[in-house]
Amino acid sequence: MHWQVSDRVRRQESSKITVRWLWRTSRQGTAGAQSGALGLHRCLSVIKLGLTRNPGDSMELPVSKAKADDKSAKKPETGSALKTILYAVLIALVVRTFLYEPFNIPSDSMYPGLHKGDYLFVSKFSYGYSNYSFPFSPPMIDGRILKGEPERGDVAVFRQPTNTKIDFIKRVIGLPGDKVQIKDGRLFLNGAVVRREGPLSRPDLASGGERKAYDALTGRECTSLSGLPVAARLYREVLPSGRHHLIYECSDREAGSDNTGVYTVPEGHYFVMGDNRDNSSDSRFATVGMVPLGNFIGRARFMFFSVNGSANLWEVWNWPGAIRWGRLFKGIK
Repeated sequence: MHWQVSDRVRRQESSKITVRWLWRTSRQGTAGAQSGALGLHRCLSVIKLGLTRNPGDSMELPVSKAKADDKSAKKPETGSALKTILYAVLIALVVRTFLYEPFNIPSDSMYPGLHKGDYLFVSKFSYGYSNYSFPFSPPMIDGRILKGEPERGDVAVFRQPTNTKIDFIKRVIGLPGDKVQIKDGRLFLNGAVVRREGPLSRPDLASGGERKAYDALTGRECTSLSGLPVAARLYREVLPSGRHHLIYECSDREAGSDNTGVYTVPEGHYFVMGDNRDNSSDSRFATVGMVPLGNFIGRARFMFFSVNGSANLWEVWNWPGAIRWGRLFKGIK
């Protein structure tokens, strides 16, 4: 039943109800008086409720109000959860754009230092920021801002100059103004041969063991003159600054990669090479060429995960054997 009368009329009717109730309870005994007290309390509650309601309100209003309060209590909880998710996404975007971005190694061009299946973090602040530092590469920066310059020996991630949709990872070898040449497999910088130590022993190739593969992700390393798979030779290359790193060489007479002309690095560009010298597309070839400073994304810093490809994603039971535990959280030279 709804109260469809004015406040004045409602108060009067409530008073009549109270008087009739008091007359009935006065004719009853002690037990009636006790129950009457309880009834009186309820009646006064009804009168109080009537005095505080507005015309047209329903008697079910307190229940509806409680439900509304419950809903309003749930709304802030939902809003808080959405805010938390939004903040998390914004923080991830800031970290990915300005600090560190994860990449994975899709090829064997950087063996022996980086393996196919490695996951690593690249520091975005090392070389400053360009359009390629941001998601979707919006054309909003002319050149670089807060720029730093790659150093000889850095392992860097950049956009391929001939196809800027593709990310590459190589080692910086030539700086602007340098003259770079490969003769009989040896690296020359500004006319001087770069020191190379080795061949060194390879601990990953035990005596009498299988010598045709890096791991489960790749096939043969090199091919002999007779067409048989052979292991690459391991060397340590020492740059003029004293920085050194390991490289693979199949031989010193590979066509196209072991004997080149002299490359003069233009201003604002860099000459890059893969550490797997005879299995790398890099600045020696027209498909890559010299890399403009604006194409650099960042410097590779450390690995945080690595898999050898021996387990499919759904083969949970094989995951422990597929993870290269010794390569986790390993720095990159």
